[in-house]
Amino acid sequence: MIDLHTHTTASDGRCTPSELVARAAAAGVGVLSVTDHDTVAAWEEASTRCAAAGIELVPGIEITAILDGIDVHVLGYFIDVGRPALHTFLAEQRRRRIDRVRQMIDRLGSFGIRLDADAILQPGVDDPSKAVGRPWIARALVAGGHVETANEAFERWLSRGRPAFVPRLGAPPEEVLARIHEAGGVASLAHPGLLGRDELIAGFAEAGLDALEAYHSDHDPASTLRYLGLADRLELAVSGGSDYHGDESHGTLGPGSVSLPRETYEKLKSRRPRST
Repeated sequence: MIDLHTHTTASDGRCTPSELVARAAAAGVGVLSVTDHDTVAAWEEASTRCAAAGIELVPGIEITAILDGIDVHVLGYFIDVGRPALHTFLAEQRRRRIDRVRQMIDRLGSFGIRLDADAILQPGVDDPSKAVGRPWIARALVAGGHVETANEAFERWLSRGRPAFVPRLGAPPEEVLARIHEAGGVASLAHPGLLGRDELIAGFAEAGLDALEAYHSDHDPASTLRYLGLADRLELAVSGGSDYHGDESHGTLGPGSVSLPRETYEKLKSRRPRST
């Protein structure tokens, strides 16, 4: 099995890198990518564990771009995780995440929900390589008894259009694509079915998008076929994965529950820049 979309505690996942690799190995995953949001902090630990488990680890990341106030998630594969320019860019992305979380906590306070922002953000302060996000707030809302589940936290408070939602600030898609390419990577649009803006994909392809995530846990068979066809028409490669987070707000499927076909994976690899 080939799973190119997973998350750890370095961003909004619930498994440490070691726990993720153990679960992936138990599920029979042979090729894995850890694609944490705006950070590669899990790379070293995941690399060591994958080597011991006989799993091929693809250096990966998921970077959030912003287009007209909309989050556009871009997956980067085969990146050089040591590139200084990439680390500088990601540090700014994570700083913006911290600012946004504080603003959302302030908004919750205006509705009488008092959360300790410093406590919520402490893991990200102690380790600036970690990327904070709305799931951290959701878990605090559950722990404080304000909601019963993380899903309820998003539905009542944290999703777009809800009272505590704050739009994200970030780089435009063109810059994110360029950053991934500068790091020697291949850029794939994450879960286009969730984005729901298929009319934008051709423009992303013209701007340098390399691939489309057709295989995803939130894509039904019809959606997968649609994006496979769109990728073919736009001459894009295809990526895929479970988007495993290890929490109920992202579904209950485990790593390897969505697998990229081997031939499709080899085509994705062939999109790597020749200069790297």
